Amino acid sequence: MRFGRVLKTSLIRDYENDYIDYEGLKASLKTPHQTQPTAEDADPPRAPWNDDHEQKFIRQLEQELDKVDNFQKTRNQIIASRIASADAEVEDVIDRQKRADSDKNQDAPSEDDYALLEEDLSDVIADIHDLAKFTQLNYTGFQKIVKKHDKLTGWRLKAPFATRLRKRAFWKEDYNKQIVELSRSYDLVRNKGSPIKGDSAAGGGQQNFVRQTTKYWVHPDNITELKLIILKHLPVLIFNPAKEFMQEDSAISSIYYDNPETWELYTGRLKKTEGAEAIRLRWYGGMNNDTIFVERKTHREDWTGEKSVKARFQMKEKNVNDFLSGRLSTAKVFGKARKDKKKSEKEIDDLEQLAKEVQYRVLTRHLVPVTRSFYNRTAFQLPGDARVRISLDTELTMVREDNLDGRQRCGKNWRRTDIGVDWPFDNIPAADVDKFPYAVLEVKLQTQAGQEPPKWITDLCASHLVEAVPKYSKFIHGTAVLNPDRIHLLPFWLPQMGTDIRKPISHRFGIEHPNSTEASTSANLDDDISDDEDEAALQRRAEVPGTISGNGIDEQQNGDLQRLQAARDARERREQAIREGNYNGHAHQPNGSVPSDPAELDLEERIAARQQYGAEYADEADDAAYYESDDDLDPETAKQVGGWTYYRSLWRHHVQQFQRRAVTVLLAVLPVPHATSIPEPQSRMGVPRGGANAERRRLRAPPGKRIHVPVRVEPKVFFAAERTFLSWLEFSVIIGSIAAALMNFGNDLSVRTAAGFTVVAVLALLYSMGLYIWRVDKVRKRRAVTYHDSVGPTLLTVGLFGALAASFGLRAVNGLGGSLKD
Repeated sequence: MRFGRVLKTSLIRDYENDYIDYEGLKASLKTPHQTQPTAEDADPPRAPWNDDHEQKFIRQLEQELDKVDNFQKTRNQIIASRIASADAEVEDVIDRQKRADSDKNQDAPSEDDYALLEEDLSDVIADIHDLAKFTQLNYTGFQKIVKKHDKLTGWRLKAPFATRLRKRAFWKEDYNKQIVELSRSYDLVRNKGSPIKGDSAAGGGQQNFVRQTTKYWVHPDNITELKLIILKHLPVLIFNPAKEFMQEDSAISSIYYDNPETWELYTGRLKKTEGAEAIRLRWYGGMNNDTIFVERKTHREDWTGEKSVKARFQMKEKNVNDFLSGRLSTAKVFGKARKDKKKSEKEIDDLEQLAKEVQYRVLTRHLVPVTRSFYNRTAFQLPGDARVRISLDTELTMVREDNLDGRQRCGKNWRRTDIGVDWPFDNIPAADVDKFPYAVLEVKLQTQAGQEPPKWITDLCASHLVEAVPKYSKFIHGTAVLNPDRIHLLPFWLPQMGTDIRKPISHRFGIEHPNSTEASTSANLDDDISDDEDEAALQRRAEVPGTISGNGIDEQQNGDLQRLQAARDARERREQAIREGNYNGHAHQPNGSVPSDPAELDLEERIAARQQYGAEYADEADDAAYYESDDDLDPETAKQVGGWTYYRSLWRHHVQQFQRRAVTVLLAVLPVPHATSIPEPQSRMGVPRGGANAERRRLRAPPGKRIHVPVRVEPKVFFAAERTFLSWLEFSVIIGSIAAALMNFGNDLSVRTAAGFTVVAVLALLYSMGLYIWRVDKVRKRRAVTYHDSVGPTLLTVGLFGALAASFGLRAVNGLGGSLKD
């Protein structure tokens, strides 16, 4: 859809006059015609773009930028005031609840009080959502109008205007502070003043934990909406509730270690080999945080009966270099912990053993820092309850930490010191930084066997807001992207980075103002279709003398416009029906019927028909419109035309009937296997599964590189390959035994028959041996190849049939009588 139309259909009515004047800016890009349009030349050349035109356009662009920026600031202040007012009301109701709990004579807040508070907070949430959409739509509008300016005029404005755009408040606003402030109040109201409490610290209490994790990519256009949706079900997890929220509080930085000569940790994590490890050092917040967590992630295959585990211990930043170099022993690291006795001896012993193993691996495998990941995390979780935890990582950035290429990035330190948490790290070379284009959503569940996740989570994970990317890893992605000349085995998602992950709206989550009938959600704003295609044609009609009558456009043009408007109305009715939940295919035509003749629809109407009545009707319309000819007439119709048209139609009709009958007979006679339908699991957490509706792409790796496709290999796979080989071997032995019996106890005719069976037995033995060796090699290398053998059984059957046919043929030629010795 053209952006001008997206802007008109997506804007919020209350903000209508404060959006970018996209049409006015677009009109400013058109200079006057050098000559008046005529009937022969409806669109004569326009005057060349000059400095006066440029200055006028820039002034108009700055005015629009000021208008949008000032409105965003004003609305932000109003939202902040509403949040403060709502917080005061919530505190007042909670105080009343506490007084009622301690004194039975006091009146407790009623259910209506809590309902009104929740309604008020929902209204504030909708305001934040609307303002985020307002910002997103205007930002896209400015980008598109500048792009159109550069394309039409040849003057370059994109780079200098982008700098001015980034300085504006609405470009930098991510609404994190407002979401955190809303979270506490909404949680109190949702739980009637008694929110669940527990230890939400990120440190000592969570040393070893196992979770089922599913990962998704989130387009930047959907980030704020996704946060607000989750906020209505889970509170934002605050590690230090007593401290005022600051942006750096959500920052998480990790330093990943590997051997740059072998990349063994990278390869192990990518291939998911049993026991593959990842070692990283992590800290929360700014660079002044003195607590560093040393973590080790260990992958376990399912067939082992164990789960992948992340274990960690903490230490002071000043001791990290000495610990990694072996100068500081693990006994000294945990000496203070043993004296304080805040943890049990067994727990300290386990942590010290972990520290010894990490230190040993760093020293013996020559592990050094290679990649840093940075992101701002918004975590949603009930404090002290890890059954459902959702985290959203934004501003994800990978940075090189190695000393390769002759550059000392971190030197002999455990991390580089020329950057902190000052995203987007403009002070270091661009080659050292990779800014991930999406946010990463992680849904971590701990459910009992057979228990389904909450429905709102499954709906969210299956919606248009997220794109499932199983097994995505920041370490793998960053290392592969930042070391293109050294890494030759790539993760499967890397070639898909250029694909737009936005999808049509599939779910309505009700982020709307109370008592409102319009549900707002995301839309694709980057479909870069020219805005001038339709209107240019209408403009040429309007400019050509003689095309405008006293009452307006002539009847033919009026009919075209009416049909175009009808198609657009049909599309709007369908979208409205979906919003109201009443869409049922054909029920939203004004007269309740489907158009009778698809061939009468033009291109715009066929597109609308595809959206309103489904792809089948649109395909029928396309076929009727584009492929109808005399050769496609049925015999009855062609008979009226007569001549060769009738004979061609009659001949084609009989040939098609014969083909259909032949195919029917063959399908009934031949033993064609039929696929068994497997029921879809109730919840796949949005992870796609191949099927008729699945989208398939053939991806190619860059020259000199390979794409690693995850392949699960269990011990039973090797045993299955071995059993298959033994089955072939058994069959070969049986055929060989038959051949030996005929050769030793038969006549000359039997010997010739035995020769045929011997050839089949030997060929089957050699074929099965080669196939077994090939399969074992591919399984060991975890190659995603076709292991199914569709050729061998067929050849074996043909060989046996040939040997038996030859045996019976020879016996028939030489007579049916006689014994084995005759």
